[in-house]
Amino acid sequence: MNAKTADKIATGVIYAISGIVALILFAMLAFILVQGVPHLSWHFLTSPARAFEAGGGIGIQLFNSFYLLILAMLISFPIALGAAIYLNEYAQKNHFTAIIRTAIEILSSLPSVVVGLFGFLLFVVQFKLGFSILSGAIALTLFNLPLLTRSIETSLAQIPDLQREAGAALGLSRWETVLHVILPAAVPSIVTGVVLSAGRVFGEAAALIYTAGQSAPALNFADWNPFNISSPLNPMRPAETLAVHIWKINSEGIMPDVSAVSAGASAVLIIVVLLFNFSARKLGMKLYKKLTSA
Repeated sequence: MNAKTADKIATGVIYAISGIVALILFAMLAFILVQGVPHLSWHFLTSPARAFEAGGGIGIQLFNSFYLLILAMLISFPIALGAAIYLNEYAQKNHFTAIIRTAIEILSSLPSVVVGLFGFLLFVVQFKLGFSILSGAIALTLFNLPLLTRSIETSLAQIPDLQREAGAALGLSRWETVLHVILPAAVPSIVTGVVLSAGRVFGEAAALIYTAGQSAPALNFADWNPFNISSPLNPMRPAETLAVHIWKINSEGIMPDVSAVSAGASAVLIIVVLLFNFSARKLGMKLYKKLTSA
């Protein structure tokens, strides 16, 4: 067998494997969407869930998912950005940075259920935060921080050193070069990584079962005082998210339309995650054009 034939065979095998993986993914997504989309309606998306009666929705769970996502990203993004800038722009190659990178690798490989149990023991029990949105947001921060740090660090590392040298030649300090040259150039990759990690956090369930809880109390959307227990913005209330709701109704749901609710909720979860993925690159390019227009 000559080299050209071997190359054609290897290329065909690679294309076949890629096609099979893509086909499996498409089939899975299509099955979930075909089963769930017919059950979607405005009533389903906005009404509260019902435990014993048919006709319930996912309104509160959907709000809880977005609220937890926003809080988790507000906590994790500044920390991840600062850590990534330090590791890529300032840190020297020594034992200290090697320990930091090893710790990041270990944290990124932890199962989410382990993060949830750790959050339960530390935040729920030890710090007495109880099953709350705050406990869930901190647990999601621990879950998301290592991967987000690595993603932003990789984005910064892709910027050529020539741009750093150009900033130094113009008399800019290292921090001014990072702020005005490196970060704007890395915005598309950073935003892509942030949006993709947001989609991953949005679909998380195991870490939230032990921290944010499995109940969704009735909320008064006319009350935006975060200190009231019925307020949607109260960070100390328990909050069942959409992913936890799907797990719960499939494991112990007793409502008559449990299959329809499960299929509809799963379709909403998939659609939101797909929107995160499809919008990531487009949003990054828009921000890049805006920041570098001058």
